[in-house]
Amino acid sequence: MTQKNLFIGAAAALVVMFAGASMMYMSSKSGAPAAVPAASQAALVRAHAPTVGPADAPVTIVEFLDPACETCATFYPMVKELMAANPGKIRIVYRWAPFHNGSQDVVAMLEAARKQDKLWPALEALLASQAVWSPGHTPQSAAAFKQLEGLGLNREQMIADMAAPEIAQTIAQDLADAASLNVTMTPEFFVNGRPLPSFGWEQLTQLVNEALKATQKAP
Repeated sequence: MTQKNLFIGAAAALVVMFAGASMMYMSSKSGAPAAVPAASQAALVRAHAPTVGPADAPVTIVEFLDPACETCATFYPMVKELMAANPGKIRIVYRWAPFHNGSQDVVAMLEAARKQDKLWPALEALLASQAVWSPGHTPQSAAAFKQLEGLGLNREQMIADMAAPEIAQTIAQDLADAASLNVTMTPEFFVNGRPLPSFGWEQLTQLVNEALKATQKAP
């Protein structure tokens, strides 16, 4: 079987796997809550979620991200700079929210790159080239795959891994958690369990600064 046919087969399998999760997400959305209920705190961070920063950092930022989201691409380096400005104090947890039609294939691609220890360079390559592979916010998997050339990835292994049940389960869980937390768009941020009062960079930095100050006052 050719690489092209393998890729098409993996993508087709993902469509079937994610259709149910996406329908569940859309049907469960209602108005956004003012705060995350205590019972839903566990939905913020899962063991499978990729993270950056020390596990014992006093501030945890959880971001629901869609690789085809233009604002996600804009915020990504800004969040990294915020983390660098507070060394050792911030941990970032990424959750997948493939809301754009076709984004689920790109997320699976990223998770497959993760299996080869190349998640971060793959994510940064795709965010930097987003306009190329997602023109008009319409993800094109083959074009996205092409942006990963040069990272030293095993292409055949990636194609096989994209259709792996555990990757489908990871993204389905993230979508289910997004639904339970009333995440309706990306990027969506939570800082130490608190959602943004409204979307914006100023609102995010304010929550982070408040959380940092709170930890400094703690005995």
